[in-house]
Amino acid sequence: MAPRAQFNLLPDIKQTGVKLQRSRRLVASTAVLVSIISAAIFVLMLLTVYGIQKKQLSDTDKDITSYSQKLAATENLDRILTVQNQLTTLSGLHQNKHAVSRIFTYMPEVTPSNVNLSNLSLDLTADTIQIDGTADSQKSVNTFVDTLKFTTYSLGSDTTAKTAFPSVVLSSFGIGEGRASFSVNVTFDAVLFSSSAIDSSGNSVAPKLDVPKLTSTRSVLDDPSNVLFNGQGGGQ
Repeated sequence: MAPRAQFNLLPDIKQTGVKLQRSRRLVASTAVLVSIISAAIFVLMLLTVYGIQKKQLSDTDKDITSYSQKLAATENLDRILTVQNQLTTLSGLHQNKHAVSRIFTYMPEVTPSNVNLSNLSLDLTADTIQIDGTADSQKSVNTFVDTLKFTTYSLGSDTTAKTAFPSVVLSSFGIGEGRASFSVNVTFDAVLFSSSAIDSSGNSVAPKLDVPKLTSTRSVLDDPSNVLFNGQGGGQ
């Protein structure tokens, strides 16, 4: 069979026009397809917003109403809620609580062996201690007062010494039948009883007292004008 020969008899201008028409058809078809897809997405979004979400909101409202009715039917609900609110404050109260038991560590450290304490009143609001007791002599009372005045404390790795008792006042003093009675008002640094004391390294530590070893001099004891024994206090 003899091969066929094909001849393009269309002029160049005609060919260019045909190509342009094909391009227009392609662009139009693409635009129509994109429009259809966009419309479908828009309809889907409308269905989601006004259909599915509306149903979810309706179901949520029903659940809220149902749970509210159950709560309203709970016996002693007000008391239960009050207890729960109080429980939420326990953590903060625990962090801010005072370590009152440290008083049983501090007092034996600062009290000479020949001084007996008969009464101790600790005020954590005013940061004060009232101490009543007896001693075998004026010298022992003087030593006790001076020990309180010069006692310092430190926190963990901190080496800076701080005054433990900024104010020590001998408010009353008396002598009878070989024994001396006294009353001392003391102001203490609040850190001494803080349960959240932090050192410079950020560690929670308990304050450590540095108690001086003092001996009162006879010249001080024999001086009748000394404020330690005239009821005006031990100074600051």
